Amino acid sequence: MKRRLFLGGAAALSLTIPALASTRPLSLSEISRYLNGLKNAKGPFTQVNPDGTLSKGTLYVKLPGRMRFEYTAPNDTLVIVSPSRIAIFDKRSNAGPQQYPLRKTPLHTILKKNVNLNESGVVTAHHHDGTYTSITTKNPENSGFGNLELMFTEKPTQLRQWIVTNESGQKTTITLGKLSTKVEIPGRLFDIDRIAKENETR
Repeated sequence: MKRRLFLGGAAALSLTIPALASTRPLSLSEISRYLNGLKNAKGPFTQVNPDGTLSKGTLYVKLPGRMRFEYTAPNDTLVIVSPSRIAIFDKRSNAGPQQYPLRKTPLHTILKKNVNLNESGVVTAHHHDGTYTSITTKNPENSGFGNLELMFTEKPTQLRQWIVTNESGQKTTITLGKLSTKVEIPGRLFDIDRIAKENETR
């Protein structure tokens, strides 16, 4: 599976979850507290790919540092984000995954143990359109590797969508369905080496 499926992308997909109009933007401190408090989560997602096609699947989150994107057929891709790397598996192949250092992607900023969006250079844009608060972040240590735009609603604060822009300017848009946060998610779901060995022995 191509790297661009997850790290590149296309035009934004409209949010599918209704949201009430908000009279004020969420502050960077409020968003930081939300991300630091989001320990376990699971829910559906829809992704717009670089060529405009759609992919769907289930997202698993175990913070800090771990995410799992299980794409549904006909995609057959599995993306694992660990605290140090991202691995992209093709379920139709027993070959090893494509791997990339997490620190060289925009996701690194929001997957750290202690997220602080008030740090200098982390947030490059902070907007509010009357309904959604959006922020654009980058990794100050690797700013040449793209950025990440996140969209939130308030009351309660919830992440609704993000757009990853890679170093080539390609965009991937992921819109989230309802996230369940009162779930237990086993750590083995994010064990890249274990999953790679299982693929080799299939």
